[in-house]
Amino acid sequence: MTTSEVDERVLLDGRSFDPASAVWVRELSPGSPAFEDACRRLHAMLIKIARREAARRSPVLRLTGPELEDLAHQAAADALMRITRKIGEFRGDAQFKTWAFKFVILEVSTKVGRHFWRDHRVSLDHDAAECARAAVGDEPPHQVQAIELRAALAHAIESALTERQRRVFVAVAIDNIPMDALAAKLETNRNAIYKAMFDARRNIRAYLVDNDFIS
Repeated sequence: MTTSEVDERVLLDGRSFDPASAVWVRELSPGSPAFEDACRRLHAMLIKIARREAARRSPVLRLTGPELEDLAHQAAADALMRITRKIGEFRGDAQFKTWAFKFVILEVSTKVGRHFWRDHRVSLDHDAAECARAAVGDEPPHQVQAIELRAALAHAIESALTERQRRVFVAVAIDNIPMDALAAKLETNRNAIYKAMFDARRNIRAYLVDNDFIS
């Protein structure tokens, strides 16, 4: 960080922010007269990010039109609520928008996961199956067809894991969400995420072994 960059930092309640982030922190803090307007502006930005992220995942979800738009709006609204609740925890290590956009991407991921497991017509696509298989750490026998493996993985993830293990495994192994970001989302720590992933891998592998997909 250069001297000019240090000089441009703004101190608020003992925290240091870049000027643009400092404005957001001031306006989104409790009691700010600009709070409602700031929420409207932030929500509009979150909607755009949520739409883009939801659209990126739409081929797997088989969601289009109003359903996809509804998912994006729900994600943006929930993200806004979490951001305003946690604004006092923002330390300014990154720009405010970078920090805020992580919340909406995580909200989209959460809602995608809920839809994925609620709708049994949706199965793991090739890329998702490859990610899940790699996360378990095993190669299947050559004679096992890819479609059978995908079905087995989907069933193992749905039936062999606890709700928490499933949520963590899908987020980390399939959605590629960083563990630190997921820990913040679940209000836990990295070690707890590691433990849930370890248990999920063990349970999935046991299921695949028991059903002769791997040895």
